[in-house]
Amino acid sequence: MLYVNPQAARAPYPADLQDIMSIARAQESREWLAHWDGLTPGATPLRSLPDLAASLGVRSVLVKDEALRSALGSFKALGAPIALVRLLLRQFEGKGFAAKSLLNGEHRDALTDFTAISATDGNHGRALAAAAQSIGCRCVIVLHAHVSDEREQAIAAYGAEIVRIAGNYDDSVEEAAALAARHGWHVVSDTSYDGYEVIPRDVMQGYATVAAEVSEALDGDASHKDSASPAANVTHVFLQGGVGGLAAGIVSYLWERWGVWRPTFVVVEPEQADCLYQSAIAGKAASASGAVDSVMAGLACGETSPLAWRFLQPSVDAFMTVTDAQAVQAMQRLARGTDSDVPFVAGESGVAGLAGLMLAAATPTMASALGLTSDSRVLLISTEGATAPSVYAELVGESATSVEARQQAWLAR
Repeated sequence: MLYVNPQAARAPYPADLQDIMSIARAQESREWLAHWDGLTPGATPLRSLPDLAASLGVRSVLVKDEALRSALGSFKALGAPIALVRLLLRQFEGKGFAAKSLLNGEHRDALTDFTAISATDGNHGRALAAAAQSIGCRCVIVLHAHVSDEREQAIAAYGAEIVRIAGNYDDSVEEAAALAARHGWHVVSDTSYDGYEVIPRDVMQGYATVAAEVSEALDGDASHKDSASPAANVTHVFLQGGVGGLAAGIVSYLWERWGVWRPTFVVVEPEQADCLYQSAIAGKAASASGAVDSVMAGLACGETSPLAWRFLQPSVDAFMTVTDAQAVQAMQRLARGTDSDVPFVAGESGVAGLAGLMLAAATPTMASALGLTSDSRVLLISTEGATAPSVYAELVGESATSVEARQQAWLAR
């Protein structure tokens, strides 16, 4: 399904939003993250897929590959460390802490009684656990019933204490907040709720690193330039939904960067976890209409982040939903590759944007509503790799290791 957002505007980035998230603050976050050994040095690849573009009838498709961001395998490695560092700097103001010294674990003796807690579908909790391990504080992660044992083990490997509950992601968010209130712990969540916005803001600001790297890559690549406008490098950006944090982090940066020349933004969600789609229809942060559970585990969210919605409502041009089967097809297409398109690993939540693009390109009424033409230049963010290797192998019909081997052979060619 597709809903064209009547609230989306072509206007300069508003000052009130810039006070919350800005390019300047994103740059500070990038500088801090450069001191964390939990990340792979340098920018992640921005892959051009000409055969995919031709098959979809557009001019170009660029995919930012966040699977290579770190050993954690997802873009979440950019958000949790920044939020935890900023929280500690506030909590221990006057102690002489700095982002670099925290990330290097130089204050672990002073942090033995500090506990960070969060709910997760997998990737955020893993990133928070890794950051807490580096910094030297305690970490508790709340998992709901639909999080796989494989993802639980990946989080526990970073020293986090696991709390299991029945219910879904939204139930785990409530449980994390209750445990924090009971024990004096500190919630480091990537979703906002009433009275809780500062830390989700910091998480989203960390995600802007992705947009900053894309912007810099496009600025340096004349093959994607067009003299018609400053933003002609990219005409459309298809982004994953979830609670809205990633989309807000990317949209805010590109909107501030390109202003009225910003690309067309499209947010894509699982059809059964459509909280942002429903928010667009309602004109306010709303809940999903379905059962929420999806193969796209990282997007199986039932409640929109109100803070993220403040950025998405005035900027996202359309909201889409896709089926689990369409997501699996997108995974398989990226894994398969072609003579001209490098094969690579993209997890089930990482391909929602591509699934939305494939659906829109195959549906003339959708393509028309989005302005998708043979001149369109589309940006996608593959937000994760095989964060659950057994799930990936089952869905794609090939292991991530096998796909990576074919990728190396393609690159060697």
